[in-house]
Amino acid sequence: MLFLVATPIGNLQDITLRALATLREADFVASEDTRKTGLLLKHFEIQKPQIAFHEHNEDRAGERIIGLLREGKNIAVVTDAGTPGIADPGYTLIQRALEEGLPFTMIPGATGAIMAVVLSGLPVHSFTFRGFPPRKSGPRRRFFDVDALSPHTLVFYESPYRLPAFFEDALAVYGDRPACIANDLTKMFEKLERGTLSALLEKVKKEKARGEYIIVIQGVGKRDKTESEDDDE
Repeated sequence: MLFLVATPIGNLQDITLRALATLREADFVASEDTRKTGLLLKHFEIQKPQIAFHEHNEDRAGERIIGLLREGKNIAVVTDAGTPGIADPGYTLIQRALEEGLPFTMIPGATGAIMAVVLSGLPVHSFTFRGFPPRKSGPRRRFFDVDALSPHTLVFYESPYRLPAFFEDALAVYGDRPACIANDLTKMFEKLERGTLSALLEKVKKEKARGEYIIVIQGVGKRDKTESEDDDE
């Protein structure tokens, strides 16, 4: 059986009892980073053989995992933090399991995107998770432009090294909308900054960015959408 196991995004106390039971019962743990997962397993006094499973070896490691599943082994898949398959390895393995009729399930838990959108103070009745945008400005602006007239709250992940460039392009495409930066959620120095895109741009230019970042941007309201459409006519 294949188990996709969500792990804490920062605070180890957020791991679920079911996740711990699954890790203890698994024959192998497939890990995005075996060193980080090793620390997690050691903290909870779990000893299991690990299989490195990340974006650079997904096909090769995936073949090994599928082989073990055919033998009837239980494999627990984890990422460095959060839910496997969400901006992390996992999707291709699910596809292969489906093709071969192999059973799989998920052990739910922490997901940074959900926490960020709830804490942002922006509308949560509908939102679009966009993951990591392209690294270069041109492709990034085209990536943003897909949702330029979307009424849904937008959720992005971003590297601390590209925050100023992210906000410059977001401001150019979306205009000066309300937004929120969530940094190091559940960790000791968890921080949320709320304001317009222009105000947040000024903040990230002045502050030294470090850690994990999730950016939430308000969608287009009815009034804004009408004005935008009028401008195009």
